[in-house]
Amino acid sequence: MTERQKDRPWLMRTYAGHSTAEASNELYRRNLAKGQTGLSVAFDLPTQTGYDPDHILARGEVGRVGVPVSHLGDMRRLFQDIPLEQMNTSMTINATAMWLLALYQVVAEEQGADITQLQGTTQNDIVKEYLSRGTHVFPPVPSLRLTTDMITYTVNHIPKWNPINICSYHLQEAGATPVQEIAYAMSTAIAVLDAVFASGQIAEERKGDVVARISFFVNAGVRFIEEMCKMRAFGRIWDKITRERYGIEDAKQRRFRYGVQVNSLGLTEAQPENNIQRIVLEMLAVTLSKDARARAVQLPAWNEALGLPRPWDQQWSLRMQQVLAYESDLLEYADIFEGSHVIEAKVASLVEDSLAEMDRIEEMGGAMAAVESGYLKSQLVSSHAERRARIEGGTDKIVGVNIFETTEPNPLTADLDGAIHTVDPAVEARVVGALQNWRDTRYQPPFNHPRPCKALERLKAAAKGTDNLMEATLECARAGVTTGEWSGALREVFGEFRAPTGVSSAPVAVTAEEGTAMALVRRKVETTARDLGVGKLRFLVGKPGLDGHSNGAEQIAVRARDAGFEVVYQGIRLTPEEIVAAAVAEDVHGVGLSILSGSHAQLVPDVLERLREAGAGDIPVIAGGIIPNADAQLLRAAGVAAVFTPKDFDITGIIGRIVDEIRKANKLDPLEVPA
Repeated sequence: MTERQKDRPWLMRTYAGHSTAEASNELYRRNLAKGQTGLSVAFDLPTQTGYDPDHILARGEVGRVGVPVSHLGDMRRLFQDIPLEQMNTSMTINATAMWLLALYQVVAEEQGADITQLQGTTQNDIVKEYLSRGTHVFPPVPSLRLTTDMITYTVNHIPKWNPINICSYHLQEAGATPVQEIAYAMSTAIAVLDAVFASGQIAEERKGDVVARISFFVNAGVRFIEEMCKMRAFGRIWDKITRERYGIEDAKQRRFRYGVQVNSLGLTEAQPENNIQRIVLEMLAVTLSKDARARAVQLPAWNEALGLPRPWDQQWSLRMQQVLAYESDLLEYADIFEGSHVIEAKVASLVEDSLAEMDRIEEMGGAMAAVESGYLKSQLVSSHAERRARIEGGTDKIVGVNIFETTEPNPLTADLDGAIHTVDPAVEARVVGALQNWRDTRYQPPFNHPRPCKALERLKAAAKGTDNLMEATLECARAGVTTGEWSGALREVFGEFRAPTGVSSAPVAVTAEEGTAMALVRRKVETTARDLGVGKLRFLVGKPGLDGHSNGAEQIAVRARDAGFEVVYQGIRLTPEEIVAAAVAEDVHGVGLSILSGSHAQLVPDVLERLREAGAGDIPVIAGGIIPNADAQLLRAAGVAAVFTPKDFDITGIIGRIVDEIRKANKLDPLEVPA
């Protein structure tokens, strides 16, 4: 095959954004200069959950896991000197997707772009937010309406845009098996398409145009043969659904279009250099098979289990893609798995099992009903608990974690604090100050925005009625409305939603037969409760701030329950005040705080201080999450009893340590029972 006949490489992206719009703009321009072929924007948690940087819940979260975008001025600065008409921009945004797309469109118009030429993707899959990622805002019905209105608007006005990325990525991180990943994502796609076609906003002859713009965002784990088969199964099922359920005749419109971020959950803090080969294998899963090849790929960095990657770490991941695409012969061949009996059998099995699970969900009333009933969440929590138990029991082997643990000193992490990117704590104050300045000056030259009150009133009126919400949202963007004001107006009309946690209904994952580690921990729990003169030890698991990645917190809660604790777990997105109030009201014996977003440095000491003020300073506080070594030392110095990070994979052992800390805090003698 000659050079001319080679397939074009997939879009190569790096998921990036941090601190401020200006800093992120500089990073994007550098990445594009290095050969990146698309942008992938990471927004910070206040932006994702519809809060301005000065909201109480935004404390410690501003600019941490992405870029803060509070209004049109921020979006202008984010894409300054980047011609949007020539870009392919992916935006990882869900509950506030309509708002961010409106800001993007207005900036493109200001650049003089023809908006019909804009290309890119808004994630916009709210279902998986209820199940795994936790950046939902509104209840399911109005959330689905926002998604529907956005899809119909883009199909009619920005025809090259992908208005939704149905995400199975986060489902895998929350514990989904390949079958659950396929079934839940496809059931979500059905719920979305049914809603779009029922809305009356799409002419019958345009149905194929809608289906052609639906894209998917998937996860690829290290079992790369199974993962590649999963992608073939996805394509087969999507072809069947779009042809049989929606009558789409054009094979091109039925094509399964997906982008991928390979598995961050499987990256290890222990021997993190091993993450490089994991990332490469996972990339192969979604590139080897021509008939099931990703259209866009973004890879995590080797050090993401340690903290935020630096630009150099992200460059390394980009170079992996470039070596595969430009140095290897991968793109010179037709599908290399065509005719393989082994692959065909695996794909057929995944298709059959996934369709059976989809039928179960359909019988419940579809994906939205299965979310509201808690079925999908409890299935994921249960599946994740089983996976964790296999790792702890050694059935699932992870190099450097539960097998081959001896290692030479690692030069990459010799300076642990220098091996990751750190966000300047002063950024938050600067962003809050800039927001205040925007509010004070948005009506003045050079911007001369109309006052936002009228635009917000029109938005609320549209929300109370049946009009498409995109036009009113665009008016808000042009009027200089802030992210918090837009979301606040819709919160007034739609209300907010707290998703089921799935903890209470999760089955026991680790049994307590005599002689097992779990049996010993149960004995410690019972003995300590007896020594304290209480029926049961009570443990509060709290997630302060906006971090919605609740998988770890849920697994601690389930295991503590199985060890004999009475567990208080109210789900995500709590203020330190609410956590302390619950700890005092429930008279708990220990508090566990889980944070993966980097806001631990501010929020954990806040909880400690408030416990002291409430006269409950003797309750031991345990912290868990992606906490760099230097931060862990500071937290212990501030009074945290213990800090656990991803390297601490033995959850039963962690529960035993928590009992030890409760005994120490209550001046009880240590138990001679090993955990």
